[in-house]
Amino acid sequence: MCLLGPSGCGKTTALRLIAGLEVPDKGKVIINNCLVSSDKNILKETPDRGIGIVFQDLSLFPHLNIFQNVSYALNGFGNEMITERANYLLECVGMLQFREKYPHMISGGEQQRVAIARALAPKPKLMLMDEPFTSLDNRLRDEIRDLTLSLLSEEGTSVIIVTHDPEEAMKVSDSIALMREGSIVQKGAPYNVYNKPVDSAAAKFLSNYNKIQGKVNNSQTETPFGLFMTPGLQNGLTAEIIIRPQHLKIDFDRNGKGPNPTSEHGIAARGEVVRSRFLGKESLVELKMEFDQSILKASVPGVFLPPSGINLWISVRRDRCFVFVKD
Repeated sequence: MCLLGPSGCGKTTALRLIAGLEVPDKGKVIINNCLVSSDKNILKETPDRGIGIVFQDLSLFPHLNIFQNVSYALNGFGNEMITERANYLLECVGMLQFREKYPHMISGGEQQRVAIARALAPKPKLMLMDEPFTSLDNRLRDEIRDLTLSLLSEEGTSVIIVTHDPEEAMKVSDSIALMREGSIVQKGAPYNVYNKPVDSAAAKFLSNYNKIQGKVNNSQTETPFGLFMTPGLQNGLTAEIIIRPQHLKIDFDRNGKGPNPTSEHGIAARGEVVRSRFLGKESLVELKMEFDQSILKASVPGVFLPPSGINLWISVRRDRCFVFVKD
């Protein structure tokens, strides 16, 4: 499960409550059907909860070498088992050859691997991870994250991972809990959370977006792109329609005329290209719309870089829009 949300929404606090590093003001923390914390006291201390923890601050012991850092988590086991388990995990994360080095002698990405091996050493049933990959560059982040999740899967370990990055949440999680101001506002599979956002704020947080507005009249809302069906909204309310850049369709201007209206895309509206950029897999085109001078962004697969100043026509996929009452 991924706890996803903006900074300050309570993700890390939730993780610290599960870990036993904070006492809840109210409510209970239950792990594997066992009550471990309540608003009265902590019933099980952190070491007794059977969890592994990897925070942003890796907290490797600077006076211990890599092997000793991993071995430290195995106190109480026999020496032979400690050696076998520590060596196995260091080999899994590609750090066995550095077992005699100290933390200051290896890179940040290598320290990350050691911290993960140490957290996995006692075979926890639950792993808590607080944005553990944010300090790494993109390519290394993907590599280490995939390696970590593969290891956790092999070990049969459940994971709660914290991130503020929706794309990372989509990549890593089986379930997303979207948080806002200390509460979970939506929970479900990544596909459902992304494609059925619970409200306007959720839709805006999960991806880049455009928005248009209009007044509701008899379950319909009039916009420059034509009528949108807005059932359930009262007459006179302002509807906010959220559209992702990939769901805008671009057509060329034909002597001041655009494409004919369709049931799928409605009426096209004209805009002037402000800027276009190639982003690798896609191109992003920004247009100043003729009807209100607002800026809309459209993404197009591959290379599409129309020059600034030319007119293009934009239409909107009706089945890919999200309609909410404007706050």
